[in-house]
Amino acid sequence: MTLPFRVTVLSAAALLGAVVSAPAQEVTFAITAREVGTPSYNPITATRLNSANSLIYDRLVLQDADQSFHPSLAASWDQTPDGMQWTFKLRPGVKFHDGEPFNAKVIEWWVPKFAGTENADTVAKVDRVEVVDDLTVRFHMKAPDPNLLFNLASSFMGIPSPKAYEALGDKYGVTAAVGTGPFKMEKFTVGQQTVLVRNDDFTWGSDLSVNRGPAKIKKITVREIPEDSTAFLELQTGGVDLLYTVPVDFMPRLKAEKSVKVMTIPGTEIVYMPINTQSAPFTDIKVRAAAAYAIDQKSIWQSLYGGVGNTANGFLISSLQEAKVDPKFAISYDPERSKKLLDEAGWKVGPDGIRAKDGARLQVKLWTSNGTEFKRLVEVVQSQLKAVGFAADITIFDASTINAQYKKKTEHQLAVRSYSWTNADIIDWFFAARRAGYPNVSLLDDPKAEELNVTAMTKSRTWDERVANFKAYHEYILSQYAFAPIYEPANVFAYSTRRLKLPETIRGTRLTSQTILDAQVSN
Repeated sequence: MTLPFRVTVLSAAALLGAVVSAPAQEVTFAITAREVGTPSYNPITATRLNSANSLIYDRLVLQDADQSFHPSLAASWDQTPDGMQWTFKLRPGVKFHDGEPFNAKVIEWWVPKFAGTENADTVAKVDRVEVVDDLTVRFHMKAPDPNLLFNLASSFMGIPSPKAYEALGDKYGVTAAVGTGPFKMEKFTVGQQTVLVRNDDFTWGSDLSVNRGPAKIKKITVREIPEDSTAFLELQTGGVDLLYTVPVDFMPRLKAEKSVKVMTIPGTEIVYMPINTQSAPFTDIKVRAAAAYAIDQKSIWQSLYGGVGNTANGFLISSLQEAKVDPKFAISYDPERSKKLLDEAGWKVGPDGIRAKDGARLQVKLWTSNGTEFKRLVEVVQSQLKAVGFAADITIFDASTINAQYKKKTEHQLAVRSYSWTNADIIDWFFAARRAGYPNVSLLDDPKAEELNVTAMTKSRTWDERVANFKAYHEYILSQYAFAPIYEPANVFAYSTRRLKLPETIRGTRLTSQTILDAQVSN
């Protein structure tokens, strides 16, 4: 299926000049619809970050594509058999971009900073941090946390310079972002671009990179391009050298470009339709279920995504053990069941095919954020809902403002959105009652769900217990029809071989700093 796109007319000479005049060792990357709108590079307080974040900050631990954990700022670690203490040996010789040393006192300062933030749960089970010596730190736990290494490897666990963080206050992450990563932030224009320059002092790359020293690329400009068709054209014409994400619609055309290489790695994302459980008619579980069963995942996967990736029938990526729920809880397309549920709920089909009850039409709001993919997908969802009797009115918001709209709680009903995460604790993030509005767009506030949340998040002593507890929590969320699963994308990115050379094997769960360290400019 081919997308129409708008083309800005440029002369051949202008296009040629854009390609030829690009300075050596300087490249331009683009983040597209799913990632645009990051308001700050403050990993401690952020609720969303983009791919440039990993170039600025290092973390204690990194996670590979097979979900194994690897040393980064932590050279090694061990835990006591009861899980109540974790000891981390820190990598020597590391400095922040401002010249300040990285050591155990940084970790002692950093962990308590999460208290009261949206990311507090990442270190909530750490009772206190002990500085053993300059390069050794020990976490004393309130309770065992089998998920601690994953938390420490997450994008929100990039470690900032204490000196810069305290000096800048609320401006930190906008006027400056100071980490220990392979690139320094030179300039950040919110919603437009981030300019990064090489950290020439960087010598502490992880074992996920061949190159452990300074990056081979001198400067990276990361542009935010909300329209996928515009980003596609920019890669074609040399305006950008790499797209962090590529909608599968564009894959055939990009693969036809001799100077473009398209790469696919396992995905970390779910596209879904949250359902506002506090807004009528979706206060009725039968109506929520009817909306969920109206979504034809297989048709969307084939027609919009060309069979790339997978259909989604739950809230977690399929590689997670907690995604393997009892089949009776999986949500799949079933239009006859949808119609029967609406009949039972008292919504009768009108002459125009739209249902009504007590004189009111089944008219609902359907939101999404800007971007070619979401626009097309929301139109398909609208059509599928109509087929069972819903009249859905589409509203498209700018990616930087839609979350503020969700926080109003009462105005939205259905939405099409996505998340990217590789851990079952994302269920807590999007369905815990304390997060109602955003990120709990479904506004789910259910006693049984809260009980299962507490068990999964705080009472798992071992990894196997955690898997079992989160599976039960996942199954219950599915049973409440707080969302409809749609699609599990593959992670597709593309780059210009005229300008870049990337390693054949991508390490990590996404295209991040460990791969960019091994990237080279082609000319």
